[in-house]
Amino acid sequence: MIRFECDYNEGAHERILQRLMETNMEQTSGYGTDDHCERARMLIRQTCDQEGADVHFLVGGTQTNTTVIASILRPHQGVIAAVSGHIAVHETGAIEATGHKVLTVPSLDGKITAAQVKAVYDAHAQESSPEHSVQPGMVYISQPTEYGTMYSKAELEALYAVSKACGLPFFVDGARLGYALASKDCDMTMADLARLCDVFYIGGTKIGALMGEAVVILNDALKRDFRYIIKQKGGLLAKGRLLGIQFETLFEDGLYLEISRHAVDMALKIHDTLKQHGVQFLYDSPTNQQFPILPDSLLAQLSQDYTFTFWEKVDHSRSAVRFCTSWATRPENVKTLTRDIVSLLQQKEAELEAAESAERVAVLETAAMV
Repeated sequence: MIRFECDYNEGAHERILQRLMETNMEQTSGYGTDDHCERARMLIRQTCDQEGADVHFLVGGTQTNTTVIASILRPHQGVIAAVSGHIAVHETGAIEATGHKVLTVPSLDGKITAAQVKAVYDAHAQESSPEHSVQPGMVYISQPTEYGTMYSKAELEALYAVSKACGLPFFVDGARLGYALASKDCDMTMADLARLCDVFYIGGTKIGALMGEAVVILNDALKRDFRYIIKQKGGLLAKGRLLGIQFETLFEDGLYLEISRHAVDMALKIHDTLKQHGVQFLYDSPTNQQFPILPDSLLAQLSQDYTFTFWEKVDHSRSAVRFCTSWATRPENVKTLTRDIVSLLQQKEAELEAAESAERVAVLETAAMV
C-alpha cells in the first residue's frame, strides 16, 4: 500500500535522526533551556529577521493552536476563522474546550478577507447589548489553508492592517508553512510573514521532524508568561532538547525549505499529469495538497493499492479526494500513482465508448426491424 493521505506518514529526515543519535548521551538542562534550543531560536530569529522574537517549542499542532489562542483571549472572547479552518473543523473542539468560541466566516477557497474581519468586528460593536454575545478577540488563519491555497503578501498585509485597526491580534497557523514558502506561486519569505502578524508557528511535524512546532511571538504584549501557559496546557516538554535539536537541524543550511520544495514538486507532478488527461480539481492548490475530481468507480479500484482522503461528493458519480505529498515522498511512487490513475481513466473512457457504440448499433438494428 502506497500512502498519500497525509504528510506525516514517515518518521523524520535522516539528518535529524543522525543528530539525535549524536547528541543522545549529552546531559542538558530541561524544558527547552538547553544550548540546542537556544541555537535553534537564534537560527529562527535570523530567518525571520526578528532578533527580538520569542521562540517556543511545542510538540503538535492542536496543542500549539490551543496554547496560543488561550494565551491571547479573555474569557468572554472568541477567535475569527474561516469555516474550513483547522481549529473549526479538525481539532475536536479543542478551542471550545478552553472556553473560547470559534467565530467562523464563509470561505470557498479556505481564505478569509480583511473585509470579513471588519464586518465581524463591526457587527459586534454595533449590537445594542454586545455583552450578550462573544466578543471577537483575535484573528486566525493558516498558511497554506486546509485546501492548499495560499495568501499573497498583499492579502496578509490587508488582514494585518485591519486586525491592528480593530485591536485584534493576528495569528498564523504554519503547520505546513514550508510548503507555502516553497511554492513557485509564493511571493513572500518567512521574514515577510514575521512582519505581518503578531504570532505564528513553524510546522515541524509535517515537514521532516519526528514532532514539533516552533511558536514565534512578535508582539511584545503577547510574550509575557507564555511559558506558564505552555506548562499549564501540558506542552512544556521535559526533554525539550529533543525539539530544539530538530529545529536546529531544519534551519541549518536551508534544509527546511529544501525538503519542503521536494514535496511541492511531487504534488505538482500529480497535478500536471492528471490535468493533461482532462482531470478537474476542486481547488487550485499550488502546494503539497492536491484535490482531483475522479469517478467513484475509479477511486474504488485505486484504493486497493493507495491510501488517500475522501474530501467531498461532487455529483452522483464523482468525488473530490486529497492526495498529500511530503518531504519524503518518493518520485517513483508519484509516477506509479499517476500512471495507474491515467490507465484507469483510459479504461473507463474505452468502456464508455464501447457502451455508446453498442447502444448506437442497437438503435440502428431496431430502426431496421421497423
